Amino acid sequence: MQNVQDDQWVDWVDSLADNDYVVIDDFLDDSLYRAVRSFFLKKLGHDEFDPAGIGALADHHLDKSRRGDHVYWLDSSVDLELTDVFVVIRELIDKLNRYCYLGIADFESHLAYYPKGTFYEKHVDQFKGRNNRLISMIIYLNEGWKPGDGGELKLYLGNEEKLIEPLAKRIVLFKSDVLPHEVMTTHVGRYSLTGWLLKNPADLGFLLG
Repeated sequence: MQNVQDDQWVDWVDSLADNDYVVIDDFLDDSLYRAVRSFFLKKLGHDEFDPAGIGALADHHLDKSRRGDHVYWLDSSVDLELTDVFVVIRELIDKLNRYCYLGIADFESHLAYYPKGTFYEKHVDQFKGRNNRLISMIIYLNEGWKPGDGGELKLYLGNEEKLIEPLAKRIVLFKSDVLPHEVMTTHVGRYSLTGWLLKNPADLGFLLG
C-alpha cells in the first residue's frame, strides 16, 4: 500500500465506519504477496497447520460440522520471514487509529487453510465475556481464483447479504462485534492471512477460534 494518498484512506475509513466493512484490492504489493504465499505453502507442506476450533479458553473445542479450516498462528518474534507483513499491518493500525480514532493497541493473526469441501458457518468474531476484537482482517492469498471456486466471504448486512470473492492481495476489514459472516463452501484449497485488531494487547491468541 505504498503511495496511497490520505484522501483514499479517509474514504476507506469512512466506508468502514458507515457500512461496517471495507474491501481494498491490491493491499499487498507483488513481492510481499509472493513472500507471504511462499511462507504459507512452506508451512502447509510441513504439516504445521492445526484444525481450527470454536469458542475461547475453557469453551474451545473442535466441531467440523461448523468449521473446517486449519490454522497456523503467527508470532512476530518467531515468524521473522513475515516481518515486512507485520510492518504493513502495524501501518494499517496507525492509519485506522489516526482517521477512525479506534484506539487499536495490538493484533493477532494466523494463516488459514480451507481444504476443498470445507466452510465456516455464520458467526460473529467476538466471544462471550471477551470484547477485545475491534476489527477483523482477511488478506487473501488465492492464486487465480475464479467464479465457481467457492470460498467467498458472506457478510450479513441487516436485510442485505454481500458476497466477497477471495481474490489474491485483497484485504477485507469489518467490525468484529457487529457483522455476522460466514465462509462459503470452497471447491479448491482456500488460503488467507486472517487477523483481528485488538483493543488491548494480545493474550492467549493461540487458544482462540
